[in-house]
Amino acid sequence: MTSASTAELVERTRAGDRGALARLLSLIETGGADAVDAVARLYPHTGSAWTIGVTGAPGAGKSTLTDRLIARLRRDGEEVGVLAVDPSSPLTGGAILGDRVRMQAHATDPGVFIRSMATRGHQGGLALATPQAVRVLDAAGKPWVIIETVGVGQVEVDVAGAADTTVVVVTPGWGDAIQANKAGLLEVADVLVVNKADRAGLDETVRDLRNMLEWSGSSSDWTPPIVETVATEGRGVDELWDAVTAHRAHLERDGDVATRRTARLRDELRGLVGARLGQRAASLCEGARFDELVDRVAARSVDPHAAVDALLRSDGAQP
Repeated sequence: MTSASTAELVERTRAGDRGALARLLSLIETGGADAVDAVARLYPHTGSAWTIGVTGAPGAGKSTLTDRLIARLRRDGEEVGVLAVDPSSPLTGGAILGDRVRMQAHATDPGVFIRSMATRGHQGGLALATPQAVRVLDAAGKPWVIIETVGVGQVEVDVAGAADTTVVVVTPGWGDAIQANKAGLLEVADVLVVNKADRAGLDETVRDLRNMLEWSGSSSDWTPPIVETVATEGRGVDELWDAVTAHRAHLERDGDVATRRTARLRDELRGLVGARLGQRAASLCEGARFDELVDRVAARSVDPHAAVDALLRSDGAQP
């Protein structure tokens, strides 16, 4: 793709062209020079959208809850973009479309744009492209962006790095409460949701979560509220939305939005630096020069550390 065509795609996306938006997201997810060019053109027009991360164990009802949140936003006339970060397909590396199937009621709504994204093996369940995809939706004029992630355990903590407000979803029963504690999810939760609240064990789970919050000893002046929902029936969704907007108002009132976003950018830059260095390392570890050094190490004529130093010097880097 030429620089001119990338520029046209960016401008059409900013003008509200849904086809261009879909193509631009595909470009961003694929990566490469065109994606870098597109992000550079988009970046000055970003920073307005509020991102909501919805995370928790599989089976907690995150997709149904996200579907209900979309409906709640649309009731107020708000436009919303959704990134459903799915497991990578074992065959293609692409995203499984289950989440978009569950949200199909909004598929024809021009105020909603839903995109499934593959994790592409990234440990935290969030592709490196996700922050860039959020920027695309932001530049396209979506004031709210919901990121729903997949997975369970420690990796779910990564969602906090891509959201202004993180919603952690559990279900009644000790298993989820203990898992949330072990995974460190309580440390990143801005809002806690006990979904499927019509099931047995609700009171015990709410009590456990409150105890865990008290024991955490957090120095933050925001205490995550615990919201009970039955997403399949729409129960508690208004209360969840109130909790999300209250958290946003809290951050804006205390001036913490910029602090959070700067921390997020710091982490993103670290990730991008790591990815670039990883690509560079992979290119160094191939070819005639690398094979020659492997042979020399095998022959004991040079030690492994000296071989690495030689590789780095040949690439113009300091050992």
